[in-house]
Amino acid sequence: MRIAIPTANGLLCMHFGHCETFALLDVDEVRGVIKESNMVEPPPHEPGLLPKWLKEKGANVVIAGGMGMHAQNLFAQSGIKVVVGAQEGSPESLVKNYLAGTLATGPNACDH
Repeated sequence: MRIAIPTANGLLCMHFGHCETFALLDVDEVRGVIKESNMVEPPPHEPGLLPKWLKEKGANVVIAGGMGMHAQNLFAQSGIKVVVGAQEGSPESLVKNYLAGTLATGPNACDH
């Protein structure tokens, strides 16, 4: 499984579409461990582009603080699970909590 997390300054970026980089973490979901982690720079922001780009990068899950409904729908159409409302933290800690079933989420931080 590959989990994508939008980041800024090494932490979860609360607004999905305006992040500096994406952490792409390959995980062994059976053992609950991170196998590899890479940071990649996204293409310039354009509505609807990031879901397609992340699918091409092999993402199966996206963990975000906030994301608009249009992007969520595009991910769903591509079979990519979206988790919104995640709280700020490092990509590694978010993924470890996700794999353990303990990822704390709140309201979607995006208002559009």
